[in-house]
Amino acid sequence: MNSFLSRESILVILLLAICFVSEAQKCRPSGMIRGKKSPSGQCNQEQDPDCCRPGKMYPTYTCSPAVSGNTHAYLTLNSFEAGGDGSLPSECDNKYHNDSTPIVALSTGWYKNGGRCHNNIKITANDRSVVAMVVDECDSTRGCDADHDYLPPCANNIIVASKAVWEGLHVSKENWGGLDVTWNDA
Repeated sequence: MNSFLSRESILVILLLAICFVSEAQKCRPSGMIRGKKSPSGQCNQEQDPDCCRPGKMYPTYTCSPAVSGNTHAYLTLNSFEAGGDGSLPSECDNKYHNDSTPIVALSTGWYKNGGRCHNNIKITANDRSVVAMVVDECDSTRGCDADHDYLPPCANNIIVASKAVWEGLHVSKENWGGLDVTWNDA
């Protein structure tokens, strides 16, 4: 009888461990930020983003979905040039970059605290692929403040791309701004 209980106990422990590992692989919000009213003209709306709304709660994330050979993401548009809607130099090298270069910023979890800086990723959509270099983070942990142009925190599945990426995917300009894509490390 004792050996049966030991086996049963081990089986229960293994099943619980599998459940906890599976649960840990999901990326859930890590917190919330309350939106504040931006001072007049300080919310950057170059690519028609939504400014933080006073009182609205926005989720923050320290994680992103697991990266696989075919990771789903949402592609957005950004200028990485001085004076562009990115406003600050890129996190990876503290430099601005030309919009004709295929470059991207990744949500905080995928950015890996700079671990993907200057690495290439392959983005696929519309039966086309583009290789782009990671130069920045799309901050999923903070937002609704002056440092983030009074914009909400990034979602946990965002790739912010230069115009060159959109052109490489052959997306017509009137459709630039938001697109479901897949990506992987190149």
